[in-house]
Amino acid sequence: MSVVRPGLPIGEIQAALAAGGLDGWLLWDFRGQNPTAVAALDLSGHLLTRRWAYLVPRAGEAVLLVHRIEAGSLPPRAGRVVTYGGYRELHERLRELLGGRRRVAMEYCPLGAIPYLSRVDAGTVELVRSFGVEVVSSAELVQHFLCRLTPAQVETHRRAALAIDRAKDEAFRFIVERIRAGRPALETEVQAHIVERLHRRGLVTDHPPIVAVDEHAADPHYVPRAEVARACAERSLVLIDLWAKENDPRAVFADITWMAYAAGSVPERIAEAFDVVVRARDLGLETVRRKHAAGERLEGWMVDRAVRDFITERGYGDGFVHRTGHNIGAHADHGDGANLDDLETHDVRPLVPGLCFSIEPGIYRRDYGVRSEINVVLTDGGPQVYTPPQRELVRLLA
Repeated sequence: MSVVRPGLPIGEIQAALAAGGLDGWLLWDFRGQNPTAVAALDLSGHLLTRRWAYLVPRAGEAVLLVHRIEAGSLPPRAGRVVTYGGYRELHERLRELLGGRRRVAMEYCPLGAIPYLSRVDAGTVELVRSFGVEVVSSAELVQHFLCRLTPAQVETHRRAALAIDRAKDEAFRFIVERIRAGRPALETEVQAHIVERLHRRGLVTDHPPIVAVDEHAADPHYVPRAEVARACAERSLVLIDLWAKENDPRAVFADITWMAYAAGSVPERIAEAFDVVVRARDLGLETVRRKHAAGERLEGWMVDRAVRDFITERGYGDGFVHRTGHNIGAHADHGDGANLDDLETHDVRPLVPGLCFSIEPGIYRRDYGVRSEINVVLTDGGPQVYTPPQRELVRLLA
């Protein structure tokens, strides 16, 4: 069963353009600088070294503009193909495509407000504007047509969530076995163990998992390396952050963070901070559930603000240094949809049914860090969570 629609739904896009008062959606790319456009036309893996564009007009036939030497390397697409050779011809063909159009959407955001979607360079935006065309952000088009999951995609996410949860449990058992054998495993060894288990289950990932011990857990994006790897020994705090998906370009990632302490009891300061993180995480989920049930518009920044205020009120606000959550997709663990963010950006994109996103607050101190992460699939009936939520630190040697 296919997990994505075959090609872009041109008719639906044109209806959305008409409703939004837009004359077209201009997808533009040069050498993969706009992965959104590449994903939209499913061109990953194709040899494209020249500029290309794909215009979905408000009415009429879609048009692919591509260099002559690369026209034959592309799979068939809805609409007609227009080719060019030199830059003067490129400009002329683009001028003709945009003739009579006043407003087109591109992967651009005013003032770079949402950098995840600011993927068309300023010079190209200037070029389009030079033809008398206003460029507006395609953010909501991208989210609606490229980020919402089909039921089959949700099922791939659910399977991945179960698989990485098992890999996490096996990693904790591996740590315990090595401690009891008197040979505590290094962070890099635990990382390699997880990667092997993911591969055994047929999963792939765009980056190895994070395994961070003690003060390394205070770095949200710590990268285990042989020269700095710490041992997962007795009385160590261990953070495991792993993400993976089935080996299918249409499958969707799952992404979790779990934590453990290698002793029968946990130091009070760490247990207290982790409890705040867990309650903040659950507040984020409840905020989504409550707003959705009330039929209210819920924007990504609103969830971040609720979670951030909760942590700040408990005295840990200076230690929460990243956004609350990110969109999750098929082409990347960090997808193109709305993020739960009122810190790094003010993300006003709405959380709509079909989106998948993480909720992962954290608190980071000089010598330790704590984080807990779940994934949410927002459905018409409300949020669904397929990643088991952690309630308290795992006590590895209890």
